[in-house]
Amino acid sequence: MNSRVLYETHMHTPLCNHAYGEPEEYASVALRRGLKGITVTCHCPLPDKISYAIRMTPDEWDAYVAMVERARKAFEGKLDVRLGIESDFLPGLEPWLEKLHQRSDLDYVLGSVHPHMQEYKERYLRWDWPAFHRQYFDSLAEAAETGLFDCISHPDIVKNQGTEHWNLEALMPHIESKLDRIAETGLAMELNTSGLQKTLPEMNPAPEILAAMKKRGIPVVIGADAHVPERVADDYEDALRLLQTIGYTEVRYFLERKPIDVPIKPALESLSGAVSS
Repeated sequence: MNSRVLYETHMHTPLCNHAYGEPEEYASVALRRGLKGITVTCHCPLPDKISYAIRMTPDEWDAYVAMVERARKAFEGKLDVRLGIESDFLPGLEPWLEKLHQRSDLDYVLGSVHPHMQEYKERYLRWDWPAFHRQYFDSLAEAAETGLFDCISHPDIVKNQGTEHWNLEALMPHIESKLDRIAETGLAMELNTSGLQKTLPEMNPAPEILAAMKKRGIPVVIGADAHVPERVADDYEDALRLLQTIGYTEVRYFLERKPIDVPIKPALESLSGAVSS
């Protein structure tokens, strides 16, 4: 049995204009850190120059697919390289995203709501930060209910916007009502280790939200949201142990848009001695 069982499920490319390193460099780190594979999930192109400065253009889609295919061929037989996308949700974009997801054979579609995106703030921020925080979780539930995605990314990243007004205890009843809706869709949600690098330094989501997800049977995918090769599988061991303390026994990834569940114990063992680069 191959002891390599985990994938880096959230990583980017230079096409988004704020990540560094080619997919082959991310793959090399993944190989060194004991992973079975990587799924490249760069920020999707959007129409009408929405958030254009931090993502590929629509015309660069074929270049993106070719970039991932080049890495797949280079690591064939050593590491599994898959094509995914981090796909932004805003109400009204559904027809665009549906067509985009059909342009290539994607292994994984990671649905994201980015509350720091200018277009999102223009639509929803009225300088009432608690209302903005609640709206974000409304958006997560709306995204899940579109049926466009396999997983919802960094589920409380909004806490890094208006952080001084973040009040998780007060928000939990609202969050739980949205988790009820997400659970009904059957989607997974992400435990994103890059939250440790942000304004409020903890993984996304917080343990309290993870516990509420576990209570509702929502599966978890872990990802490091790597924007540089060195962050591939960063803090995976801590993430897996956190999930164990919450009561999770498995983590999930996707191939050909189909879920694959891995027991946490062998997942941890597969990373032993391989995480530090």
